Formats: sequence, structure tokens, C-alpha cells
Amino acid sequence: MTTATPEKETAPSVAYVPTAESLGAVLASGEQPPRPSAWSASVTFGWRAMLKIKHVPDQLFDVTAFPVMMTLMFTYLFGGAIAGSTGEYLQFLLPGILVMSIAMITMYTGVGVNTDIEKGVFDRFRTLPIWRPSALVGALLGDVCRYLIGSTVILLLGLVLGFRPEGGFTGVVLGVALLIVFSFAFSWIWTMFGLFLKSEKSVMGVSMLVLFPMTFLSNVFVNPETMPGWLQAFVDVNPIAHLVAAVRSLMAGTPDGGEILWTLVSGGVILAIFGTLTMRLYNRK
Repeated sequence: MTTATPEKETAPSVAYVPTAESLGAVLASGEQPPRPSAWSASVTFGWRAMLKIKHVPDQLFDVTAFPVMMTLMFTYLFGGAIAGSTGEYLQFLLPGILVMSIAMITMYTGVGVNTDIEKGVFDRFRTLPIWRPSALVGALLGDVCRYLIGSTVILLLGLVLGFRPEGGFTGVVLGVALLIVFSFAFSWIWTMFGLFLKSEKSVMGVSMLVLFPMTFLSNVFVNPETMPGWLQAFVDVNPIAHLVAAVRSLMAGTPDGGEILWTLVSGGVILAIFGTLTMRLYNRK
């Protein structure tokens, strides 16, 4: 016969209750730090965007190799056929290539935002006690540095190839400044796409679908007067074409007030519409 062995009694578990002294040792003492201002938070997120470039240098490809390739390819592909010499054509082409290259780069703002959303980074940002749009504004401020790098690369290459702006240093600086201001507003379009599209490939696909006709069906490569009437009508309302004309006039030393005003107004309208839509999507996401 087998005898049953008595089961051992287990002692009841006691929940640990921290004491006031132990809590005080791990919690920060003193007053709570003040909430960061909107500008401070935006600049911090802008610096984060720059650090991403530092840790992933491949992101500089689109602001270095791509503009160089575009400038060399179109200068020597169309220069002799359109203007008779690459030197003369470069004076007309380079401001347009500058605008075209930076406009193409703006889509990476939406791609970066979409990537952060897919990784859950933006969910963490939304829990922080900061100005809500600072994460988006900071990403755009970081991209402004990318625009500056791309503009510098194109202008230096142009000077090496023989580009000589009649507007001098002042005209070039004003032209680049106008381009960056417009590009900042233009980037909000792709930021909106980055918020509601499912993947970064979708953002790039939609962006290129919009950017290609806006940049190629413009005055970047040829004078619109040589185009058919229906195409001239599109160029007349194309904001990229007006930006090219404004930048070209500033660098040539003959500022066109009408084109500059048209560019600033269109940039303001884009910012007002797509900035508002972007923030509504961001707050509801």
C-alpha cells in the first residue's frame, strides 16, 4: 500500500509596497522643467532629421549625385541642339535645373514622415508635452538643410562648367532663398501624402506622378513660346514654371516682380491649404 505524502504549505505572497524614501530616491527632485517652446521643439526635431543623415549617409545621394547627374546630362544632351553651344544653354538651363532638382527632393519629406509612422515613432512623439506640430515642422526644417546642400552642389558645378550669373552673388542668394521658401511650403503636400498613404513606396509613386509633369512640362528646358497653345496654357498656371522664371530673373540681375509675387502667393496658398489638411490628418491619426 502507498501512503499519501502531505503537501507542503506555501506562504502567501505579499505585494511589495514602496516606501516614500525609496520613491524619492528614484524620482527627480526639484521643480518640473518648463515646457519647451514651439520653436525649441521644432529645432530639436530638425536636428534629429540632420542626425538621421549623419547615421545614414545614403540619404545624401539625392542631394549630391542626383543634381550632378541631372545638370551634366541635360546640359550636354540639349545644349548643342537648342542653343548651339553648351555654354550659352547653361546660362538658361542652370536656374531651371536648380529648381527642378530641389522640387524633386521635396518628396522625401513625406517619405520620411511615412517611415516614422510605420515604425511607431510618431505615436511616441504625440505623447510628449510639446507643441503638436513640432515633429512635422522639425522634419521640414531638417529638409531645408538638404535643399541648401543640393543648391550649393548644383551652383558649384555650374560655375565649374561656365555658368556666370549676371545678378552676381546677391542675385544667386536671393534666387536660392526664394527657392527654399517655396520648397518649404511645397513639402507640405508630400507630408500630407505621407500621413495617409500606407507605405513609403506609395508616397514616392504619387509624388513622382505629380512632380514629373510639373517639372518637365514647364520652362525648365525651353522657352514656353515654342510650345503648342494647350501646353502654354498649362505652363501659365504651373507654379514650378513661375518659380523657375522668378529664380532665373534674380540670377540674371533683372528681377521680375510679377513672377516673384506669383511665386510667394502660390507658396502661401499651398502652405495654407496643405498645412491645414496635414495637421487635421495628424491630429486624427
